[in-house]
Amino acid sequence: MFSDISPIFFALAASLLFAVGSQFQNIGLTRIEPRRGAEISIFATAVFFWLLAPVMLDGAHWSASAVWIFVLVGLFRPSVSANLAVAAMRHLGPTLSSAMASVSPLFAAAFGVLLLGEILTWTTALGTAGIISAVVMLARRNAKIPVGWPLWALFLPIGAAFVRSIGHVLTKIGMADIPDPYFAGLVAFSVSAMVVLAAQRVRPSAGRIPWRSRAPYWFVLGGVLMGIAVMCLNAALLRAPLVAVVPIVAASPIFTMLLSVTFFRREKLTPRIILAVFIVVTSVIFIALNR
Repeated sequence: MFSDISPIFFALAASLLFAVGSQFQNIGLTRIEPRRGAEISIFATAVFFWLLAPVMLDGAHWSASAVWIFVLVGLFRPSVSANLAVAAMRHLGPTLSSAMASVSPLFAAAFGVLLLGEILTWTTALGTAGIISAVVMLARRNAKIPVGWPLWALFLPIGAAFVRSIGHVLTKIGMADIPDPYFAGLVAFSVSAMVVLAAQRVRPSAGRIPWRSRAPYWFVLGGVLMGIAVMCLNAALLRAPLVAVVPIVAASPIFTMLLSVTFFRREKLTPRIILAVFIVVTSVIFIALNR
């Protein structure tokens, strides 16, 4: 029974941790440009994974051919997706950028059905539609408030969602041979850290990192949370279909909004937020029923 329900808990945990991490990164963006922030976050996650290596790394995995799938994932996720996501956060804010990334379940459903042969049941489809509608509801802007971001910025979180979805597919394929959520994250983030380092040498980021301020450490903390979230996400992908896991993880804007209301005091509790939370909870239950 627990094995049937655990993927839902893993997915919900990943969703919450991604939301907390995005709030921390948003704080750090007050003093650091998005690209620098993404670099710090990726390196922090890679270091975090290697610090866990003495107790979690199974050396036998290195000889498996599936390791190259995780290497392929690391070439673009999170090195590309993180830069797009952080840039979106700076232009759109954490809530709206997360809400626009809610299209990821649509990408996941398409990839899961077409590439992995998964079946999209009516309960999963209904739950997915509910989560997407809830985050879109949160993204609706007040017409009386002037738009302070360019239209092209909307494609940043959508692009990040597309890249993540491809990464989810490849990770699930790789874990069919190497069923280790930690190892999948270790390889991917290690490669991404090297990609970021190479990109930094080719095109250095503007300005130095202000280590004397608190801003970089918010990205370090966000990177650690990202590492834990990725392990939870991979654990869910290992045990459940892509079409069931990604919609739940995509509910992170709800957690982002709730954190903005309760802890960060950037938002006020409104009937719309309450309704969105109710829709997401109901949608997760629908997806869980399919398990």
